Amino acid sequence: MTILAVFRSRAQTLDFLGALKGAGVPAQAVSTPKEAGVGCGISAKFDEVFYPRAKRLLASRPYSSYAGMLKGGAGGWRYDPM
Repeated sequence: MTILAVFRSRAQTLDFLGALKGAGVPAQAVSTPKEAGVGCGISAKFDEVFYPRAKRLLASRPYSSYAGMLKGGAGGWRYDPM
């Protein structure tokens, strides 16, 4: 399953993307879907298998614009409580 980390700041999205890649997580910048209801237009996309690593990275950095994680599936996107 695909995960999107949604931020309200492009700079923080790109910083998180760099942190993911630095931690060995294959990730990429993608357009934020309108279902997110917030955001700067781009999100960090990665596979669900790396979700625990991404959560640790989020907890270790001061991301004030973090809006949440979206999980994508057949039914569309939904926020994952975190």
